[in-house]
Amino acid sequence: MRDIAVVAYHQSDCLASAGASNEVELIMPVLRQVFDQVGLHNAQDVDFVCSGSCDYLQGAAFAFVAGVDALGAVPPIRESHVEMDAAWALYESILKIRMGHADSALIYGFAKSSPGELPIVLSQQLDPYYLAPLWVDTVSLAALQARLMLDKGAITEADMAAVVARSRRNALGNPRAQLAGEVSVEELLAEETYVSPLRRHDCCPVSDGAAAMIIATVEQAERWGKPYARITGIDHRIESHNLGLRDLCDSVSTRRAAAAAGVADGAVDVAELYAPFSHQEIILSRALALGESTAINPSGGVLAGNLMMASGLSRVGEVFRRIVEGEAGRGVAHATSGPCLQHNLVAVLEAA
Repeated sequence: MRDIAVVAYHQSDCLASAGASNEVELIMPVLRQVFDQVGLHNAQDVDFVCSGSCDYLQGAAFAFVAGVDALGAVPPIRESHVEMDAAWALYESILKIRMGHADSALIYGFAKSSPGELPIVLSQQLDPYYLAPLWVDTVSLAALQARLMLDKGAITEADMAAVVARSRRNALGNPRAQLAGEVSVEELLAEETYVSPLRRHDCCPVSDGAAAMIIATVEQAERWGKPYARITGIDHRIESHNLGLRDLCDSVSTRRAAAAAGVADGAVDVAELYAPFSHQEIILSRALALGESTAINPSGGVLAGNLMMASGLSRVGEVFRRIVEGEAGRGVAHATSGPCLQHNLVAVLEAA
């Protein structure tokens, strides 16, 4: 099997509102950054391109095609798209390389979520017959999940607040974060509830922006002469869309994806988890069996800024960045999709 490496990554600032900037204007700067990191000129210099986005955010069928304008229309390129977070575009690109159809790939994800009501828009991910017609928003579903955990004694509200406090503190070192600062657990618990038992700080913010990454075979990465991190394992699993048929206090799909990706095959120095709500970081940490020695979400995670359709890719990128900068030797990246952690992807990255 061909060894694959991450060789470049960049994420835009997490903006509460990108104003008049359109999706192409959000994408182009991050593409320029990753091209410059490797010394490439444009998308013609890679073998395959794959993007991740959601047409529902723009409210038009095949709206993702407009994002392709950021790549240039001529000459034609080998391009694909997933109607999911760009972490799954990364998965498709890895398959493309492993099958021998490419040696390198550009992956990007983008979203301008601020013009609409994201929690309502995402209700379209629900079962189309029984749940979607109810328009149950993602915050309400997460609140239901948190209440189940609290009632079972699996977590406390102080545990949730501790996750937020750490996220804000870690985000002080992340210039791309939307929310950062020193705040105590006591201060967080003193805030009013938003959708009980969740407070506003327990929910990730709505952010506009984009992220991009370049991957390649290890041989190609070495020819480029740039530092890289190897992707030694990746897997994704999905659970039932019927919330009543799964244990919302656990994440079986994350545990199975982690086993298939080889998370337990070595020490984990850093883990970047896509946890849109504070209690979900606790669920994921337990499912991945992360120990106290693992730095969890040193970037602040998505509680500090959530680029919808790109934050999963950014979790991989953040682990890559820490490995190539010598801060970690082995790390785990996680991405999620669907209500209450329904679909989960786990990737393992290691130093070259």
